[in-house]
Amino acid sequence: MYFNSQGSDEVTYDAIVVGSGIAGGWAAKELTEKGLKTLMLERGRDVKHIEDYPTANMDVWEFPNNDRFTEEVLARDYEKQRRTGYTIRPSTKHWWPIDREHPYTETKPFDWHRGYHLGGRSLLWGRQSYRWSDLDFEANAKDGIAVDWPIRYKDIAKWYDHVEEHAGISGRKEGLSQLPDGKFLPPMEFNCLENHVADSISKNYNDRMMTIGRVANLTQAHKGRGKCMFRNRCIRGCPYGGYFSTQSSTLPPAMATGNLTVRPGSIVTNVIYDDATQKAKGVQIQDMESGETHEYFAKVVFLCASAFGSTWIMQNSKSERFPDGFGNDSGELGCNVMDHHFRTGAQGTTDMFADSYYKGRRPNGIYIPRFQNLNAASKKDYLRGFGYQGGGSRERWSKHIKEMDFGAEFKEIATQPGNWRFGINAFGECLPYHENKITLNESVKDIHGLPTLSMDVEWKENEYEMRKDMRIQAAEMLEKAGLKNVETYDRGCNPGLGIHEMGTARMGRDPKTSVLNGNNQVHACKNVYVTDGACMTSSACVNPSLTYMALTARAADHAVSELNKNNL
Repeated sequence: MYFNSQGSDEVTYDAIVVGSGIAGGWAAKELTEKGLKTLMLERGRDVKHIEDYPTANMDVWEFPNNDRFTEEVLARDYEKQRRTGYTIRPSTKHWWPIDREHPYTETKPFDWHRGYHLGGRSLLWGRQSYRWSDLDFEANAKDGIAVDWPIRYKDIAKWYDHVEEHAGISGRKEGLSQLPDGKFLPPMEFNCLENHVADSISKNYNDRMMTIGRVANLTQAHKGRGKCMFRNRCIRGCPYGGYFSTQSSTLPPAMATGNLTVRPGSIVTNVIYDDATQKAKGVQIQDMESGETHEYFAKVVFLCASAFGSTWIMQNSKSERFPDGFGNDSGELGCNVMDHHFRTGAQGTTDMFADSYYKGRRPNGIYIPRFQNLNAASKKDYLRGFGYQGGGSRERWSKHIKEMDFGAEFKEIATQPGNWRFGINAFGECLPYHENKITLNESVKDIHGLPTLSMDVEWKENEYEMRKDMRIQAAEMLEKAGLKNVETYDRGCNPGLGIHEMGTARMGRDPKTSVLNGNNQVHACKNVYVTDGACMTSSACVNPSLTYMALTARAADHAVSELNKNNL
């Protein structure tokens, strides 16, 4: 059931889910299917599947200026987002907030990309979906960095199974300990050049390999959704339901239970804490349209508003019990910001397949899993590691990587058939530094009169040392594959550009050094769960969204179990 911005007579539910993106959609599905009357609060507008994807079937020539904004529009509305450019186009402008309406400040450059609408960034993500391994969950403890994860792979493995089986992840099983296999739909196929490079890597190395990307695009009909049509227009919304989103995948079964109420236009500003019970009673919202405040109550609250969104709510929820922000007894709330650093690697050309071409626009590339710092033989001078995304094509290879598809240089690369091109771009792990943080900025308000965020985040020596190796290894692999004109590049990236922000309310074993416990509960208030990127204790080098899904499903199961035991 939906209700409009004027509110509803019903204010009490079993559960409240704040946010409707990847984590919020999963929380709603799991809680409602387990019988809880659930209220989903979304700060932005409603978006209905198919009918609210206005540009999904338009061609580039149907937009002004070949689907590009004028400098006047960029300067007026998108001061921050214009620095990257790959999100803001006439074909996608309805998904992204206008910077002057939703400002943020930067001590150091930070590129923040938000989605304020029902479905959030589940409609916009790059869809690469990889499991973490114990290499990742044990890394902090082994390296003596930050704090130890309170869980291991065995604690989450069955939940990876659970979410993969519903979401639909296409991929190939490879038997790698550092990249566990999952429940896959049939994989997409390499093209001829990719097959050649994959064979070369296998022949020349015993510690690395290349696989097709594991991606949340359907290669066959699944759970009532149509298969991917290889249009590669995913960011506009898919009318076939060919990729995972809240609208196509988690919202329909949640609504089918009759247990879900959705309230768009509801900006959650505070968690309401009851000193007598030492529990959260519910949340306060500000209506997006009227500016009125309302309160909603529940036995359990799931904060799934994005890493920075959930942390903003907690920082803004100050009380006598929590003078420094809700659940912030440790002083870690807002700290330990992480993202993935990328936009460095190598590229080359070949004329080996001049008589070959391919059909369709595959919305996926190749993946070369991490191979550094796995053991003593691969030990490097920096900590952690990286993987590569990319691909081969007879046009710009960067189209295989959503985060790379921007910049004047890449836009000018010829798109007509010619020599094949192959490129790989590294995604590297960022360490969790306490001093990388976001803070509440009371002096700068948004269009709703609410405080905004200030970013103080930077890469450090470990990331910069890793980037050197990213280029060296990329060039070596391409040269051994016989590519010509191999050149490395490092186009740089600010934190935030990977759109994998994590870590601002991290999980941990000790309430003195972390915000959440091993079940994603706030240490100091057990009926509040945080399951989006805020909960992450380290960042690994793979895309994190599949882990958010699994953690959310696991936390929802725990919450229902605890409610049934009257523990919440």
